[in-house]
Amino acid sequence: MTLLGIDYLIIAIYFLFVIGIGFLLKKQIKTGNDFLMSNRSIPLWITSLAFISANLGAQEVLGMAANGAKYGLYTVHFYWLGAALAMIFLGIYMMPFYYGSKARSVPEYLKLRFDEKTRTFNAITFAAMTVFSSGVSLYALAMLMELILGWDFNLSIWMAAGVVLIYTFLGGLTSAVYNEVLQFFLIVLGIAPLVYIGLQKAGGWEGIVQHVADAKLHVWKGLGDPSQNPMGVDYVGMIFGLAFVLAFGYWCTDFLVVQRAMISRNLDDAQRTPIIAAIPKILMPAIVIMPGIIILALQKQFAGFELPVSEQGDTNYNMVLPVLLQQLYPNGILGVGITALVASFMSGMAGNVTAFNTVWTFDIYQSHIKKNASEKHYLYVGKFTTIIGILISIATAYIAKGFNSIMDLLQLVFSFVNAPLFATFFLGMFWKRTTGDGAFWGLVSGTTVAAITHGLTGAEGKGAWIMNVHQFYSGTSQAFNIAWISFVACFVITIVTSLFTQPKPDDELKGLVYSLTPRESRVTNTTLWLGISVLIVTILLNLIFF
Repeated sequence: MTLLGIDYLIIAIYFLFVIGIGFLLKKQIKTGNDFLMSNRSIPLWITSLAFISANLGAQEVLGMAANGAKYGLYTVHFYWLGAALAMIFLGIYMMPFYYGSKARSVPEYLKLRFDEKTRTFNAITFAAMTVFSSGVSLYALAMLMELILGWDFNLSIWMAAGVVLIYTFLGGLTSAVYNEVLQFFLIVLGIAPLVYIGLQKAGGWEGIVQHVADAKLHVWKGLGDPSQNPMGVDYVGMIFGLAFVLAFGYWCTDFLVVQRAMISRNLDDAQRTPIIAAIPKILMPAIVIMPGIIILALQKQFAGFELPVSEQGDTNYNMVLPVLLQQLYPNGILGVGITALVASFMSGMAGNVTAFNTVWTFDIYQSHIKKNASEKHYLYVGKFTTIIGILISIATAYIAKGFNSIMDLLQLVFSFVNAPLFATFFLGMFWKRTTGDGAFWGLVSGTTVAAITHGLTGAEGKGAWIMNVHQFYSGTSQAFNIAWISFVACFVITIVTSLFTQPKPDDELKGLVYSLTPRESRVTNTTLWLGISVLIVTILLNLIFF
């Protein structure tokens, strides 16, 4: 791909702009709370867009386009089944506990609800997951720069990581949040024209139907048998694994996204943040999944739209967007498209790094190393942790090279961490008898069972590092099934252990458990009806594309 001066100018302006935001916000960052939690002062429209943009990283923009080509319209389940329902549940039922408890992070809520050991276990696993996800974003961008622009892979990693480091180091979470809003609009403006041009070239929706296999143009048909759909998933894996365990485990307990609602100005805004974010979320498949569908149709009609194949014969689906950009965008617009992908990387990596530095500073450093230091001290720790998080992300970027769809890799990571965590939260918030010992051993058991299940099952050459007891049809199917198995393990062990250990007294659980929370502080009618409206639209979309 050949970029002209105008393309490089657009990319350079973007880099200067995001760094400039960091410098502008630097004077407002005076304490650790300012740097790590934005002092809970961010308006609703910003938190809502940041909520969805924090999840709209390079791994999603590139990964969902890859899954669109690999699995077809079944990929929309990540949005309609695997996001919207959980986002509504988070806003209506869970944000009152998070925000009302004044917790600064999800692990800190676990400390208030259960005990310190449960908080520490979650903090460590979450910190590891965030830097791993950040590394995936970094790998995605470096791969993009190398393959379509010819830039050196290692140079691209260090350059991009350096830009993220500058603006997060200067402006902290506030800088990341405002840049996420900018990045949301850049992603939409940069990719939407690509979908339109590609759809026109393919002959519109009629051309898609004519040239794409029918099996990839449905969302529910064929789920009765894993061998009858390209995703290799059945109803159990899709509904219980994705829609319930992975979706609720991610959107309701992952501090990366929950943090965007926790920094709202008040509880009403905190509750509405994920529900408002669900509106563009259910429409996002038109931007991020359709390119994968479109390229399948174009491959049947024109030369030049083939995806690269590795020496092992695996198709590199991650190259869907780069190939479309190269073939469909003229210079000038090409610069905008490249900038959109760069922005998606910035969004994903900065979101993970700011979540990592908050959890490390508050839930590990302050809790176990230096409890009563000054706010200035925690500011310096947060900034130092930001540097460490970037360096670890660089190291983990190379691990992602072994997967032909980075979304498969991320779903696998979530099945280890978020799936058992949701079982802990579900029981903790709705069953006051849940104990700290039950929560801790449930989490340990769930994560352990996830690792064992991965070691005993294989998919696309991954897993089965103990022995191959079962072979899944796809990496996605494996991740979905590991998720519900680890959830069940955590759920059962938590209940059994709790029945034999002492729970906290009721007066210590007020505002932390649903039955002990005053009804008037749970949800307003406006928020409730907003959530119901989004739910109805989501159901209609599932019926239309059945």
